[in-house]
Amino acid sequence: MIELYHGSPHIVEKPIFGEGNARNDYGLGFYCTREIELAKEWSCPTRNDGFANKYSFDMKGLDILDLSAQKYNILNWLAVLLENRIFDITTPLARDAKNFIISRFIPEYKSKDVIIGYRADDSYFSFAKAFINNTIPLSFLSKAMKLGKLGIQTCIKSETAFSRLSFQEAIAVDGEEYFIRRSTRDRKVREDYLKLLETVDSKNAIYIMDIIRQDWRNDDERLQ
Repeated sequence: MIELYHGSPHIVEKPIFGEGNARNDYGLGFYCTREIELAKEWSCPTRNDGFANKYSFDMKGLDILDLSAQKYNILNWLAVLLENRIFDITTPLARDAKNFIISRFIPEYKSKDVIIGYRADDSYFSFAKAFINNTIPLSFLSKAMKLGKLGIQTCIKSETAFSRLSFQEAIAVDGEEYFIRRSTRDRKVREDYLKLLETVDSKNAIYIMDIIRQDWRNDDERLQ
């Protein structure tokens, strides 16, 4: 049994299976975090007050895809993101990169009860777009996703998993305070990202164009 938090402008006592935005990171599901402070930030996309909804969750016996586990790599996570989120494809290379990553690196995830992995907030989503547009190398995509200690999200996918959620309480969140915290985190991440770019060694770095040309596969040791 673990504790999960769902940040929302509303109290959500009973999450409903089948509702929500199918274009979220891992598709349709109920998105939570084990970090209450992060849930509080997510609950305040504006300066209005919100709630960190707290649940107990029984994971025993569920089929779980943990994209943060060592057996998976950053391109596995990106493949799932590319299949679900809406990306602005503005160049032939970005189109080819999207198709290549999905075809080579996507894990089986649609039948899972739960998916665990990075959450692509606005700034982090922009890093993924930069990678498929060949403007940042593979190593910097991995580093960028760790900036700001965004944390890991838990996506409840199946009807069985939904039935394992037990509402505990709704913790009130001050919108003014946590909207500022959220905005400050995002600004700091972008500043750190620009500093990170200054250290890129373009001659020796691996970009998506290199990965496509060399026809990398999921078991390539360079991904470990």
